[in-house]
Amino acid sequence: MARIDSTARIADSAKISASVEIGPYCIIGPDVTIGDDCKLLAHVHIAGVTTIGPRALIYPFASLGTPPQSVHYKGEPSRLLIGADCVIRESATMNTGTASGRMETRVGEHCMFMAYAHVGHDCIVGNHVTFANGGTLGGHCTVGDFVFMGGYAAVHQFVRIGERAVIGGLTGVVHDVIPFAAALGQRAELAGLNIVGLKRGGLTRPQIHALRHAYRMLFADPGTVLESAEKVAAEFPGDANVQRVVQFVREAGKRRLTTPRASGGEEDV
Repeated sequence: MARIDSTARIADSAKISASVEIGPYCIIGPDVTIGDDCKLLAHVHIAGVTTIGPRALIYPFASLGTPPQSVHYKGEPSRLLIGADCVIRESATMNTGTASGRMETRVGEHCMFMAYAHVGHDCIVGNHVTFANGGTLGGHCTVGDFVFMGGYAAVHQFVRIGERAVIGGLTGVVHDVIPFAAALGQRAELAGLNIVGLKRGGLTRPQIHALRHAYRMLFADPGTVLESAEKVAAEFPGDANVQRVVQFVREAGKRRLTTPRASGGEEDV
């Protein structure tokens, strides 16, 4: 039987696994599902059509599944889905989706959201993603696996951030960031590759060198980035990592690509 503090308020129709632990003053809405072995420490608020995967650890004053912060939202029963093994720290917030978007906000597995992080409506966040304190996504953003968001970084709506990218602290991201890149600055510019993240991810020296070569071809060769991407694809036909960068460029979202800083310099991040 779930261990539920007597001060918690849980709607009768909420689906709570028998192994869940719910601390003092938590409030759980009627359309919430909480998976096995989750732990809500205290003062956690979960509303909307929200599903929390197993083994989540949720800290005080987190607010999950609340309505989108959008003037276009008209009360439709949109969803928030959070994967397994996530850590959600103090005062983090996540909203459900909208009818004009995906009707759901989705967060992957093994993610960590530090204090005051925010995931806006209709976002898709991958697996093993980390948001440092105050990291913020506007609506409709897509974040790949193993991305790291620095403290108080803010991402504009509809922006895509590719896998294993790192966003520096206090960075404002208004355009898409290619996979494996480092984006820094008050208005994000690329500063080379996320070398630390690539090494931690087990990429070999030849794989990193190939990505560095591809990066330079994308942004230094004459012509458009899309034209350069096709040259990169032909240059590295068997390199899966490089091809993921090429595919990201080909898919072109609503925002243009973040480009390297004007100096053209690179640094290991």
